Amino acid sequence: MSERPRLTVLSGPSGVGKSTVVAHMRKEHPEVWLSVSATTRKPRPGEQHGVHYFFVTDDEMDKLIANGELLEWAEFAGNRYGTPRAAVLEHLEAGVPVLLEIDLQGARQVRESMPEAQLVFLAPPSWEELVRRLTGRGTEPPEVIERRLEAARIELAAEPEFDATLVNTSVEDVARELLALTDVV
Repeated sequence: MSERPRLTVLSGPSGVGKSTVVAHMRKEHPEVWLSVSATTRKPRPGEQHGVHYFFVTDDEMDKLIANGELLEWAEFAGNRYGTPRAAVLEHLEAGVPVLLEIDLQGARQVRESMPEAQLVFLAPPSWEELVRRLTGRGTEPPEVIERRLEAARIELAAEPEFDATLVNTSVEDVARELLALTDVV
């Protein structure tokens, strides 16, 4: 293991299973710290403030951005999401492996501000499978799903920008591969 773990960024199209893979990995290896994003999105059923996201108002998000307190931020499907910078740096300094689960825009911003970060792309087994997952959620209206599909096409094309690609055929396998990339093992 290196003296100081690298920041690992997991990205990929909406619906590819990033959250599921991360949850599985962290259940087995809670020592990997998952950064909690701030968002202006309203909580989904079961989501808790400070656990899944920091749910903030538009004004609060404006302040975080203006004060440079976010490592990255992006607008997606009408909501803004961002990664609080201080907590990420504190954990890395303390020798704790840090994982960010963010979208393509965010991954590109992290690449700019922290070039040493390792960017990992999570790809679906196929386009058909991704469409099935996005439409099968049942939590969003058709126009939001259509926007997500459009975004997914763009996100899939960005795969060559990443340091590594994992194909999400099995949550267990991908979680194990992701763990190996975070310098924990």
